[in-house]
Amino acid sequence: MKRKALGEMGEGWARKYLQQHGYRIRETNFRCREGEIDIIAEHEGCLVFVEVRTKTGSRFGTPEESVTLAKQERLAAVAMSYLQTHDSLPSEWRIDVVAIEVSPRGRIVRTELIQNAVS
Repeated sequence: MKRKALGEMGEGWARKYLQQHGYRIRETNFRCREGEIDIIAEHEGCLVFVEVRTKTGSRFGTPEESVTLAKQERLAAVAMSYLQTHDSLPSEWRIDVVAIEVSPRGRIVRTELIQNAVS
């Protein structure tokens, strides 16, 4: 499966997974000068920025391990940009990661939601 298609599939699955767990999706694929965030949602009164990482297998590390310190810093910068450019937002916010592992045949074998993954 091509990387772009894998990423799009993972983001679609993550949206459904989040909704099943009480998240309300506000926006997807928010882009700004600082970068991009996959999903912006609300959960229990908190604004949540969600990074989705999808990989086939864990031979080169797990999906969550691919969220490097540099990536965490970019996610925080994008979150700050969003907070500064949008009104009527919840006062609390956090960054979550949805890690998805997919089999070589395209079946999802593991989904993990990591709340407050970036501090």
